[in-house]
Amino acid sequence: MKTLIEPYLNLGGRCDEAVAFYQSKLGAVLEMRMTFGESPEAPPMPLPDGWADKVMHCSFLIGESRVMASDGCGAEPETIQGVSLSLTLPDESSARQAFTDLAENGEVFMPIGPTFWSPCFGMVQDAYGVRWMVTVPPTSVS
Repeated sequence: MKTLIEPYLNLGGRCDEAVAFYQSKLGAVLEMRMTFGESPEAPPMPLPDGWADKVMHCSFLIGESRVMASDGCGAEPETIQGVSLSLTLPDESSARQAFTDLAENGEVFMPIGPTFWSPCFGMVQDAYGVRWMVTVPPTSVS
């Protein structure tokens, strides 16, 4: 087995909404989903009323990369500082489209455009609080 780092997103009660968005906009493929009510064991801490149908754990693929996520445990998630998911796309057109989609109801930190390291790069936080760096690899390495 390979050693992997796979991001785990706590989405503050909006996991299903976020995953549906990533499916629609980034072609994410849901691998598995389990609610708190489907768990064979009770959660280690009390959950708010109505959370039986919230996502305890799910995983999905974006391209070949696995992302895991949850609704959390009832409390609003703290904003994660200093971490972004880097989405590498094969061409400028697909990068610009993904960036535009991720920016919908989100916040642009760096507009997408050419940089000295990439023909197309931008930074955005989506509507679910996830920060993304959208990039196209350079065509040649010197």
